[in-house]
Amino acid sequence: MSYGEFSTRGYNQPEAFKYARGAVLNRDLSRVYPVNPRDTQEIKEYIAHSWCEYKEGDNVGLQPWAGETNIDYTGPKPPFETLEGYSKYSFLKTTRWKDNSMEVGPLARLVVSYATDRDEVKELVAATLGKLGVSVDALFSTPGRTAARGLDAALAMNWLKEFYGQLMDRVKINEVSTFNGEKWDPKTWPAEAEGVGMLEAPRGSLAHWIKIKNGAIENYQLVVPTTWNGSPRDAKQQRSAFEASL
Repeated sequence: MSYGEFSTRGYNQPEAFKYARGAVLNRDLSRVYPVNPRDTQEIKEYIAHSWCEYKEGDNVGLQPWAGETNIDYTGPKPPFETLEGYSKYSFLKTTRWKDNSMEVGPLARLVVSYATDRDEVKELVAATLGKLGVSVDALFSTPGRTAARGLDAALAMNWLKEFYGQLMDRVKINEVSTFNGEKWDPKTWPAEAEGVGMLEAPRGSLAHWIKIKNGAIENYQLVVPTTWNGSPRDAKQQRSAFEASL
């Protein structure tokens, strides 16, 4: 899964991102599913195997705008050598997209963009696969993930040159504005508001959700790349990326 990154026409137009936004399921590159972090039915966090508690119990999934972060350690007294026999074994909550376990990171960005026909990404991935003499299936492997980190860096270097060139063109005509103050003053806000900011950090999809009431933060939840990749299994026993790889 990728939130998309490196906008060429503004962050409200993800179709113009260098890295595409979307999700690929079961390694099927013939279809990319849209991802909408504002949809309250898409991204939810579960705690069936987490040292946390929800007011409504362990069996509910909460979308981050309604999220709760209440630590409740129920494991053995440290130091300990094993968590065998304990159903809960992590401080991370289990994040799922439409109840699917998702991997995020350099490989995910490349896979989603390759499947979405982002030309620069597809050309570089295809050239690398050709040089190695392997099929696209090789992406889903340890060498594939290692190569993805290098390709991710190569693409970032090329795009940095491109964006830097655009910056210099604007500086030359004295167009240096970066700040949009349209919603800066809290007095202009509605009594209740909510928002989400998402981006592709180097290690994967990162998003922060906020709810504001009467000018103050009412709830603030974040789901970081390690939450996606390193969270414990869910109630359906689906493993996240780290645990599945082990």
